[in-house]
Amino acid sequence: MSGLSIILRSDKYEDAHYALAMASAALAVNQTAVLFFTMGGLRALMQPPALEDWSRDALNRARGVGDFETLLQACIELGARFIVCEMGLRSLAIDRAALRSDVPFTVAGIVTLLEETRPGMHLLEIS
Repeated sequence: MSGLSIILRSDKYEDAHYALAMASAALAVNQTAVLFFTMGGLRALMQPPALEDWSRDALNRARGVGDFETLLQACIELGARFIVCEMGLRSLAIDRAALRSDVPFTVAGIVTLLEETRPGMHLLEIS
């Protein structure tokens, strides 16, 4: 099995955007994509996203670059696996109810991430 497991632990727009771009590209070429949101990366799944330098999203859209919402929806529609880190939620005191309801995520931990990262997949950290 080929594909990517991506750990997003940064609350920077650029990092979250790139994680979604990588995952959607993998899915577009029939590879598996697992997105693991933890620590600051959890803010990407808040509504609205609470990411540093969020203004870049409008600039990307104006320049013809896939914006955050487009990439997120592509990941959802193409079947990415979304995992929200339970430890990260507790550590930052983020209530699960503060996260987007339109993203089909599972609250789990590192063990689940490792189980989902099958032989032949790449494990990447974006921070």
